Amino acid sequence: MGRTPRRMNGYGLSRGRFALLYSVMLVAAAGNTAMQSLLPAIGRELAVADIWVAVAFSLSAVIWVALAPVWARRADRRGRRALMRLGLYGFIVSMLICGGALAAGLLGLMGSALVFTIFMLGRTFYGAFGSASPPAVQAYVAARTEGEARTNALAAIASSFGLGTIIGPAIAPLFIFPPLGLSAPLFAFALIAAVVLVLIVLKLPDDTPRRDARGTIVAYPAIGGGGGQAAPDEAVRVALSWRDPRVLPWHLIGTVGGHGHAIVLGVIGFLVIDRLMLPLDHAQQWIAIVLMAGAAASLFAQWWLIPQLALSPRQLVVWGSVVAAAGSAMTGLGQGVYTLTIGFALASLGFGLFRPGFTAGASLAVGPDEQNEVAGQVTSVAGIAFVAGPAAGVWAYGYGLALPFLVTAALMLALAGWTAWRFIPSSRAE
Repeated sequence: MGRTPRRMNGYGLSRGRFALLYSVMLVAAAGNTAMQSLLPAIGRELAVADIWVAVAFSLSAVIWVALAPVWARRADRRGRRALMRLGLYGFIVSMLICGGALAAGLLGLMGSALVFTIFMLGRTFYGAFGSASPPAVQAYVAARTEGEARTNALAAIASSFGLGTIIGPAIAPLFIFPPLGLSAPLFAFALIAAVVLVLIVLKLPDDTPRRDARGTIVAYPAIGGGGGQAAPDEAVRVALSWRDPRVLPWHLIGTVGGHGHAIVLGVIGFLVIDRLMLPLDHAQQWIAIVLMAGAAASLFAQWWLIPQLALSPRQLVVWGSVVAAAGSAMTGLGQGVYTLTIGFALASLGFGLFRPGFTAGASLAVGPDEQNEVAGQVTSVAGIAFVAGPAAGVWAYGYGLALPFLVTAALMLALAGWTAWRFIPSSRAE
């Protein structure tokens, strides 16, 4: 009797193999956003200046932006499973270093300056090696699927980043237990990643694809971020200039709006603690609720609202910016948990409309043979915002709790006005 064929999931891959690939992306996004939800309370517990919390994430983003293109190019060749393993090793080592340092600080075994020095070292591991997994996963899928199945599979894989931004903050409080306290979830996510790593080693077939496929550069994981862009089949890499007039306005739009988004994300945890005057042992739960509301609103925009509205890229940028401005102002001025949650969800909804708008606009502005280059540029734009944005937000926060949110609101309204009345995209992009 012949072997029973494996059940397929509609993407041209077996269900088990697809689940493994999805898990690699999911655990990275969930772990990163869980840490984002935990760190404001941990920083306050250790009496660390808020700015150093933001700098820790900025450092990781810098390294991610620098090395993600390197891993994407490596994914053009064989050995994508090895790159997935490398990315998971980087994630696990990062979580263990960061968790160990924070646990030592919370237990009074180490001074706060040394704690955050070691913590930032751990974050460099994530930025340097964690960025290897996403492009390897997407290249693995692209090399084994065809046509519509490839498009659907890559879209589903990319959605894992968005789903992870909800799951991470949601389950992080479940892992808080003595004596590790707020640092315990980091060890839990390292363990989950280790399980995924073992399954990848044991269950994912050797990397022997039918053809080469480019791994896409994936944006730094954050609430409302995307999972990257898939380049079309057999795309040819060309030298597309960043100053090309077809794409430069879209890159400027993405840079300005991306910084607004990064500013809001950089300070929302601190605002929840300070506005609600929460004891630090209870703050994490409310921060998680607010972040989950924002992530859900962003996914609602990208998964349901955008297909229903069928707006052009410019319209998505304009309306997304207006909604983000309204939500940011509401968040900054809100005094209770209800107002903060609704305001942050509204801001995230706006950014969930804005980000696909500038991404699609840049992509549509160029030809098929330039899609690889524009995808890399767009992802770099998205990542660059998280280099300085969070630190700038925390710096402004020191002068007034509402200031970074009101600055973001003004920034997004100005961007909406310029895009609506001054920017004339090419007919192709419209």
